[in-house]
Amino acid sequence: MQFLKNVLSTVVGIFMFIMIFFFLIIIVGVIAGSSSEDVVEVKDNSVIELDLSKVSLDYGGKFEGGEFAIFNDTPNNGLEDVLKAIDAAKEDDRIKGITITNSTNALGMAQLKSLRNKLDNFKKSGKFIVSYADTYTQGDYYLNSVSDTLYLNPVGDFEFKGLSSEIMFFKDFQEKTGITMEVIRHGKYKSAVEPFIANEMSPENREQMSTLLNAMWTSVVDDISKSRKISADSLNGIAERLSARTAEMAKSRGLIDKIGYEDEYRNGIKKALKVEKDEDYNEIDILDYVQQNKINEMISTAESQIAIIYAQGEISGGKGGVNQVSEEPIREAFKEALENDDVKAIVLRVDSPGGSALTSELIWREVELAKKKKPVVVSMGNYAASGGYYISCAADRIFAQPNTITGSIGVFGVLPNLTKLSNDMGIHAQTVSTHNNHAEYSLFQPLEADTREVIQQSVEQVYGVFVSRVAKGRKMSTEAVDAIGQGRVWSGVDAKRIGLVDELGGLEDAVKYAAKLAKVTDYSTIDYPEYEADFNTFLSKLGNSSASVFTNRETFIKEEVGEENYQIIERLRRVSKTRGVQAMMPFEINVR
Repeated sequence: MQFLKNVLSTVVGIFMFIMIFFFLIIIVGVIAGSSSEDVVEVKDNSVIELDLSKVSLDYGGKFEGGEFAIFNDTPNNGLEDVLKAIDAAKEDDRIKGITITNSTNALGMAQLKSLRNKLDNFKKSGKFIVSYADTYTQGDYYLNSVSDTLYLNPVGDFEFKGLSSEIMFFKDFQEKTGITMEVIRHGKYKSAVEPFIANEMSPENREQMSTLLNAMWTSVVDDISKSRKISADSLNGIAERLSARTAEMAKSRGLIDKIGYEDEYRNGIKKALKVEKDEDYNEIDILDYVQQNKINEMISTAESQIAIIYAQGEISGGKGGVNQVSEEPIREAFKEALENDDVKAIVLRVDSPGGSALTSELIWREVELAKKKKPVVVSMGNYAASGGYYISCAADRIFAQPNTITGSIGVFGVLPNLTKLSNDMGIHAQTVSTHNNHAEYSLFQPLEADTREVIQQSVEQVYGVFVSRVAKGRKMSTEAVDAIGQGRVWSGVDAKRIGLVDELGGLEDAVKYAAKLAKVTDYSTIDYPEYEADFNTFLSKLGNSSASVFTNRETFIKEEVGEENYQIIERLRRVSKTRGVQAMMPFEINVR
């Protein structure tokens, strides 16, 4: 027995030693990597390669590890970092142009609009932008069409067919499985819950989706028309007939400039740079150039600052994160910006489809209090809908891109119910309580009429508060807000027409306006919030595949199950996590 104990203790000791040794190696590696992370040198006669594969959010975040400085991290991989770097490259004599090579991205329509505008401005310097793709998807082409010269592989596909949005319905699925969703809502357009109560799209939802898609497509076509000098009517005809689906067809209709291979494309770049064909040209990745630009930003002499507070992701309670909006980091961000005497104005950058009505109200209150001390301007990204609009409506001025999805002024509640499933499996539940309304809602019993009525009253009360907040912020009557509310979503263009936003423009425009309100001309920007770093943040600094499995759940699952299956999983996950009354846009909207 003693022998077995000794063997066991030896095995445990060896195991613990291996584990401790493994983590020490990781820590040493991270420290060494961090300390030796030199900024890439920008050589003369260089081009920037616009690789956006690691860029998805406007703001990459700041992470503070407290006593554990090793957890500190500022990725500088947000879209706004990229936009600032392109501005710097425009004035940088070492940079001669920008190349876009087989680039794919996960950016939304409003983000692509901002990036496209920035690239268009870059060209005014006389520097070139050239792109190549084996295949152009519609989203890729929208961005790449700003280039001076577009190459497409001889056998590459070209996608240009208009926009669509597929919505899945689960009413029959619920009846067959016994897993149902009890829905309580306000708003005839509140289609976030429509998939659970119907098998087809309602006329109201079809109307709003059609209007939204047409507005977004018009924005896309207008931009491409200006860059390619092709009329909007011609572009719509091409999309209707799919008459640019091959390289030859796309070139004959003026959508691309050259049909060729990647080596020919690179030889063209060498010619523009006056580099011999047998030599390599100088190329720097956009995120490496971002790091170079950050050094220049740090030595800015401007004393005044404009604070940018990023609210990106779904709205929920708690500590949140870089892609989740929660009251704690937002409240702390406003507090720091207000207490910083150098900060003269605040821009709230919203990219959110909404979420918790309570958290939305708490953040609305922070905006309401902040603007009494300093100007507060809102800049809307891809989404600022429902709860996203709730937290925006109190601002002094609201900016949106033409293809921003906003509005969706409506609320709902969703309660999963397993009564039929449990009964079919022979599981039954009963409740005993001291008062009629004491018992909490049960998954295993039908939703009673009295309980439904109480929840409906709560939904109506929250909707009333939501409408009153919008009416106050936008200086409209509650009747006027209700008429354009009811859960309906609007494009940025239409939102401006009906008074939900003030100006069409991006974050840069909002910052300039905030500076104007603050009466400052020489200023820099400072980003908020700062998030609490955790072990996942630490692992992400390793930059290897094993770390990415832990830190990038979304990418990992997409790779395993595919994009469409991932979207189904994501919808079910969101419903399962729903708590309380929600101010959320129809999350089924997936523009393709």
